[in-house]
Amino acid sequence: MLQIGWAARVREAGAPLAIRPYRLHFTARLLSWTGSAVAPIGLAFAVLDIGGGPGALGAVLAASVVPQIFLLLVGGVVADRLPRAKVMIWSNVACAVAEAVAVLLLATGAAQVWHLVAMSAVVGAAGAFFTPAAGGIVVEVVPAELRYAANALLKIGQNTVKVAGPALGGVLVAVAGPGWAIGWDALTFAASAVLFSRIALTPRKVKVRAGFTADLRAGWEDFRSRRWLWVMVCQAAVIVPFWLVGYQMLGPVYGQRVLGGAAPWGVVVSGFTAGLIAGAALALMWKPTRVGLVVCAGTGSMAVPLAAMAGAVPLHVLVVATGVAGTGLAVSMTVWASLVQERIPADRLGRTLSYSTLGQILPVPFGYLLAGPAAHVFGLRQTLAAGALVITAAAVVPLALPQVRGLSLAPEAAKDGVVASARADR
Repeated sequence: MLQIGWAARVREAGAPLAIRPYRLHFTARLLSWTGSAVAPIGLAFAVLDIGGGPGALGAVLAASVVPQIFLLLVGGVVADRLPRAKVMIWSNVACAVAEAVAVLLLATGAAQVWHLVAMSAVVGAAGAFFTPAAGGIVVEVVPAELRYAANALLKIGQNTVKVAGPALGGVLVAVAGPGWAIGWDALTFAASAVLFSRIALTPRKVKVRAGFTADLRAGWEDFRSRRWLWVMVCQAAVIVPFWLVGYQMLGPVYGQRVLGGAAPWGVVVSGFTAGLIAGAALALMWKPTRVGLVVCAGTGSMAVPLAAMAGAVPLHVLVVATGVAGTGLAVSMTVWASLVQERIPADRLGRTLSYSTLGQILPVPFGYLLAGPAAHVFGLRQTLAAGALVITAAAVVPLALPQVRGLSLAPEAAKDGVVASARADR
């Protein structure tokens, strides 16, 4: 760990909030997250209220993912070509308008399932442009020495909202109806767009190439040439679908069959969200230098809850296991975001993030489709055990490469122009 005193670390932790553009960005993201935390509950009950079943809800949820798969690479090019704040503004405006229309249709009783599918698709498409722009703008609003703390603060804010958001969303839906939950999300999108519009940045000097195809090709070559980067993205492409299948899809089934219902599973979920907050706080106060080891250990910790469920451990042990996974995930995500921002030049960061995100989400639909039949054929606990083994293996294998083991946040490794860094990237 870097030899920095705790008092200095505490002062550094809050330093990014003294920078007005970052403060606006942080406030806008926090506000938007409060809407995104309650919207899924509102959307699910809105589908059910208008007569849709599980199939209709699945179509609505899938509609938000498919546009991202097709548009993420385009969004990365746009984020590198245009002012990122403007991309974020118009992405939020598109989401606000789409959800406002859906709220109006729900309020008048005219809403049909395809309306909500269309709304979800617009929000997903906007997210394909917002994600790479939001990841890259931190480089523009925060100096290099404060980016790590800036990423940790964002993660703390996001994870804190995740704790209370779903519960508040459930109350809002029960008291006022699902349309109000979606309406709140639309309002937060609009308010965030206003805050993003107030971020004043010096225009970036962007070298415009011959066209989008040339930009995509250049981005792919840059991504492919960094061995440490694509190896870790391949790791995520394995771990993310197995985690989502094991925790989000099969976890509730385990809660119903083994734990006894939704209430004990809710306790397990609370353990995970508490771990997310603890991990983000730990990352804020602890800046590791051995990034490769920390990221692999953090992602590997996601095997712990699946193994615990496979072993049918007592509830309190499972809660601790999910807390460990949440802590490890939050630390690894904060460290990884800082490393990518440090190693990738700002004019290529949007495309790099788009390739990285695409690599992670592309296998997810296949995982959802295959998990159900696998659990039926091999058994629930056996499928969870297999997921734990795969995640563990995927976490360990990249450490065989010196490029991964040697990844560091040390200043001397931050500049691509330095020969040592250039070698480490390849």
